[in-house]
Amino acid sequence: MQNSEALALTAALLSAAGDLTQRIHDGVVARGFEGVRPAHGFVFARLAPQGATVTEVATHLGVTKQAASQLVDELVRKGYVERRVHPGDARARLVVLTERGWECTRAAEQAATEAVSAWAGMLGEGEVRALRESLSRIAPYGPIRPAW
Repeated sequence: MQNSEALALTAALLSAAGDLTQRIHDGVVARGFEGVRPAHGFVFARLAPQGATVTEVATHLGVTKQAASQLVDELVRKGYVERRVHPGDARARLVVLTERGWECTRAAEQAATEAVSAWAGMLGEGEVRALRESLSRIAPYGPIRPAW
């Protein structure tokens, strides 16, 4: 692959990821979830389904524990998450989604479905499925984190 081809592929992937993130965010806001940011969605993805510690959130996002703690504090204030006693470590707190957090997560899933359906309209279902399979081979495990 030539350098210019690699740069073009890089630009296309980053553009698609940015566009998808924005479409999901816009869909969440359109469904009545004001005050959320795309970074919150990346936190929700880590918390679902079993919760996580602030340290695990920090690792997932690629930020300091202090930055993750501030983000969690913000989400607690907004009613999207709550801290609970960790079942396996009395010193730790488990951060879990509240019902409002789950509702927001479902809204994000609906928005993602709409965005990907638009891709299927342009490319066809088979090509979108092949794209997902190819990308899953390249980056099978994530983490899914914002591009700060």
